[in-house]
Amino acid sequence: MRKRFQVRKYKHPRLKFVVNYREAGKRKRKFFETKDQASAFAAFKTAQLKKSGLEGAEFSSRLREMAQECAERLVGYGKTLKDATDFFVGHLKASEKSCTAAELVEQLIAAKNADGSSKRHLEDLNSRLKRFAKELDGQMVATITSAQIDDWLRSLTVSPVTRNNFRRVLIGMFNYAVRCGYATSNPAADAAKAKVVGKAPGILTINETGRLLESASPELLSYLAIGAFAGLRRAELERLDWSDVHFDSDLIEVTAAKAKTARRRFVKMQPNLQAWLLPLRKRSGKIAPLNLRKTFEKARATAGIMEWPDNALRHSFASYHLAHFKDSAALALEMGHTDSSMIFEHYRELVRPREAERYWNITPATMEKVVPLAATA
Repeated sequence: MRKRFQVRKYKHPRLKFVVNYREAGKRKRKFFETKDQASAFAAFKTAQLKKSGLEGAEFSSRLREMAQECAERLVGYGKTLKDATDFFVGHLKASEKSCTAAELVEQLIAAKNADGSSKRHLEDLNSRLKRFAKELDGQMVATITSAQIDDWLRSLTVSPVTRNNFRRVLIGMFNYAVRCGYATSNPAADAAKAKVVGKAPGILTINETGRLLESASPELLSYLAIGAFAGLRRAELERLDWSDVHFDSDLIEVTAAKAKTARRRFVKMQPNLQAWLLPLRKRSGKIAPLNLRKTFEKARATAGIMEWPDNALRHSFASYHLAHFKDSAALALEMGHTDSSMIFEHYRELVRPREAERYWNITPATMEKVVPLAATA
């Protein structure tokens, strides 16, 4: 083995010998007046090398103490110094590559648009996420913490369900950030969920449904009838075309492009729905009128329905359908759910079978307001 600590002559009036060595990774030299002093120091460093190895001879006491302390602190978490270093270096790299929350939102919206997300979904993401980005005011994504997200979510003056919807889109945004390398973890996933107290969905009574249909203009009537007796989502109703209503097979087709779940499905037209739709049918054209909001509010006011429950038409359809036909699996398929668990949980026993029978017998009392159309199917 080559001798690592050699005594060399040095040109100096008094310090005539030098020993070169390394400590804590740095090159050092020590000077001596006599060769014996230099040899003794070289022998000491050689012995130190044999005892603790080359790494020990070059690793300062301060660094060894720091390493020991850090290792002991990590033991309780089952992690090593290498784990900690890998994590922190990854965080530093992500911070260098990271972007602001506002920039991330723009990138995510662009990616979702390229992936074919619906206009309504993009608008929802844009509205919620830009509100969050504005609050962070230019902060880099890699530095955003779960505590900050918790504080922001709790500051929202919204219902628990809406707050959880904000949390959901934030989780999606940070998942995208992790995939792009802008963050090493998803802080939104650890944010607290708001407690949602179970509440029965709001539905229309038999009389309210009848009055609403009787109060509707011909342009609005088909929209309301399909909502009440076929249970399509509002966005699906607004996309629905008369060409999707198949009177020959008694089915309404919700195409994948128009469905919220992007999966095609069919809804069976019950006899009372056909009675409302047949006089209004067209070969093609939007089911929803152009001035939907205005005509709907007018019909609701005329019907005397002062408070409108959220998703009232769809919830009414599901509640009365389950009570009358008693087939949660078939209802789940018609509503576009993957299974019947949600149907059974939310709509069971909301109405009595006798009321449900009356609901499915709501038919046009008069056809005075229906304008016959020349182009019929």
